[in-house]
Amino acid sequence: MPQWTMVTEDEVRNAALALPGVVERSSWGRPAWFTASLMARIWADGVLTVKTEEREALAGTDPETYFWTPHHDRSPQLVLVRLARIDRKELDELLDESHRLAGGRRR
Repeated sequence: MPQWTMVTEDEVRNAALALPGVVERSSWGRPAWFTASLMARIWADGVLTVKTEEREALAGTDPETYFWTPHHDRSPQLVLVRLARIDRKELDELLDESHRLAGGRRR
């Protein structure tokens, strides 16, 4: 079984704010990061929302890590990620894609 080093909210914040044009503000009472549009948000303790073009594939291959709720059905690019099940490299990849899909500028 893989061993994960849980990604923390502070690591999410630091990684998100390192991307060009990203700002942090509250969304529904939780920390969220925006570029041209919402890029990522803490959905619940230990759960991050990001945009991806691979939602079905991610949830299909690793549903313990990637999932969505009926609330997200109308937004097919949004996926929820359990931070305890990813490492920093995977976080960076997810945020890079979400940044691009949210209209962010390239580095």
